[in-house]
Amino acid sequence: YAVMLAALFAVAAGLVGSVALMKRMVLASDVISHLALPGLGIAYLLKGNPLIGGGATLFLGTLLVWQLQKKSGLATDSSIGVVFAASLGIGALVTPNEDLLEALFGNFEKLSLFGFLLGTAAVILIVAFIIQMKDRLILDLFSPELAAATGVNVARLDLGFLLVFSLTVLVGLRFMGALLSSALIIIPAATARQLTGRMTQFVIVSCVASLVSVAAGFLISTLIFKTATVGPTIVIVAVILFVLSLFRKTLDG
Repeated sequence: YAVMLAALFAVAAGLVGSVALMKRMVLASDVISHLALPGLGIAYLLKGNPLIGGGATLFLGTLLVWQLQKKSGLATDSSIGVVFAASLGIGALVTPNEDLLEALFGNFEKLSLFGFLLGTAAVILIVAFIIQMKDRLILDLFSPELAAATGVNVARLDLGFLLVFSLTVLVGLRFMGALLSSALIIIPAATARQLTGRMTQFVIVSCVASLVSVAAGFLISTLIFKTATVGPTIVIVAVILFVLSLFRKTLDG
């Protein structure tokens, strides 16, 4: 079940990452996964479910970021940066030392059927949102003013995407941890951007790069390094693919 959910997470990450890259939220997306750290730390401290704790602070932090962005006029990156500093400090303070490594880098442990079904439902919700809101998201990417003029509630659309982004991070927390969860959203999308400029191909290549990173990272970690902490290996594979895409672009240029 864990392998299948990791593959589904890879597809969702590639899809969400392609939109985040076009919305220029890549740097912000790296920060947003850290919002789960205080909840993870509190859950470990109280011997509770870390995903519930991480999810609670992740979504509360996301709502706080959205409110800051609306009321203070700060850019998304700046808003997230303010919340990030607080969440990182709180998370480091409350997380027990023996659980800190798992909170930061995840653990590829066995997954129950209920956990798999919950994760699958989350991925279906993520994909459904992107497909349903595709036209509005594209219009908002090119001109938020035009989107608003055509009746699109831009603020609500931004909140929806931030929540979907956070849900994607939450699905990946088990495997990647708070430190690396967003890496599989950022790097494959950046790789795809180097290889194609067409929208449809960009999204497909992003999803494929994410899937390859997860599959190769999982095999290398389990067969060669014999470890359940697969997050760092997955990220290294994703970075290698990105470097290869740079070489490919250089050769084509």
